[in-house]
Amino acid sequence: MAVMDTQSATTAASGPIARLRGLAARMLGGTSEASVTRRLAGTIFIIRVISAAIAYLAQILLARWMGGSDYGIYVYVWTWVLLLGSIMDFGIAASAQKIIPEYRTAGNHALLRGFLSGSRWMTLTTSSVIALLLAGLIRLLSPWIDADTIVPLYIGCLMLPPFVIANTQDGIARSHDWMQLALMPQFIVRQGLIIGLTAGALALGLHLGATLAMAASAAAVYIAAISQMIVLNRRLAAHIEPGEKAYDIRGWLAISLPILLVESFYMLLSYTDVLMLQQFRPSEEVGVYFAVVKTLALVSFIHYAMSATTAHRFAEYNALGDRDRLSAYVAHAINWTFWPSLLATATLLMFGKPLLWLFGPKFVGGYDIMFVAAIGLVVRSAIGPVERLLNMLGHQRICATAYAVAFLMNVGLCFALVPRYGGMGAAAATSLSLTFETILLFYVVRARLGLHVLAFGKARPAL
Repeated sequence: MAVMDTQSATTAASGPIARLRGLAARMLGGTSEASVTRRLAGTIFIIRVISAAIAYLAQILLARWMGGSDYGIYVYVWTWVLLLGSIMDFGIAASAQKIIPEYRTAGNHALLRGFLSGSRWMTLTTSSVIALLLAGLIRLLSPWIDADTIVPLYIGCLMLPPFVIANTQDGIARSHDWMQLALMPQFIVRQGLIIGLTAGALALGLHLGATLAMAASAAAVYIAAISQMIVLNRRLAAHIEPGEKAYDIRGWLAISLPILLVESFYMLLSYTDVLMLQQFRPSEEVGVYFAVVKTLALVSFIHYAMSATTAHRFAEYNALGDRDRLSAYVAHAINWTFWPSLLATATLLMFGKPLLWLFGPKFVGGYDIMFVAAIGLVVRSAIGPVERLLNMLGHQRICATAYAVAFLMNVGLCFALVPRYGGMGAAAATSLSLTFETILLFYVVRARLGLHVLAFGKARPAL
């Protein structure tokens, strides 16, 4: 029954998204790769904006309903779930956007069918084993862990397998340009369920602490992932003829593991600031900083939208050997990442105080942090989704190296700045690391691919 309710919610939510997508299509028009990319990226961006509004509302309500300390614990555990859940698929979610187009282009239908089913079974099995090992580790370390954090951490382990499966299904759906199916279950249905379940707990008179909030989040993750699986299986059955399946697990891992390194260091770089704050500063300060990060999330959504739309096309054009088409497409992706990101950043900084006030009056104290945190996001957007370009063209290792260096730099700066400067130090450390990473990736792409991957400074070919 829960799955049916979730599917109904997805169908209902798709109505306004379909209308907005139709409006974007009329505005952008055309059938070229550029037009198709803008429409798909527009769809993704609209979904992420709607999901951001829902997630923002969820965080505001949770912060007000739970209180500073419990909210800080919830944010800490949820950050670990996001971090670990995003890398426990061994890079399969990201590599799907390389493997699936290459199988299609080469006509390897047996391998394609094997990957579509086998990749999900593989990630489900491995993530379940890792989750059990992590639960055992928590038990061993429990004497040194805050007592109020232990049960939420166990619940976090419980939700890791469906979280990983949802990420894998996201990658498969994106490779078929099914952007609504890829994103809506995780970013709209799941967030809506978190609000509904926690509100229901309050209505029943239950105390909404970190444990209950994590339990509600776990239920939402399971329902959204199962619903997505049902719909994805139906679409794949209609899209791909049944037949023999072949499994090249060694080949999948050869592609995926280097991408996993990239994704791992990217996620570590994204969440190091929050995790380091939890170690050195009070939970209330972690909550304030997390509110700042959530407020600036719109900027990263633009980068995410272009990455999700362009990755499998990078792989396709490279497989076809069409260098001119690839170069023009990369330039287009960079322009449509940087300039909208710059505009979004300026808008968010302009309205930052009232947005933070929605979390509670004390959260306004994080407004100054927004300016420092925004620097790294804007600088990073200036080279667009080049990490996807490197991954899709077989340069995963050098990309992972650049991310690793930036991550280590972030850890060192956080150790130096967070104990003394708190959230401001965390924001400065992250922005400096992102700026350094941007410079590294720019030179890597120019040296390896001969491309000028900057939103300005050189004339660009039309697509």
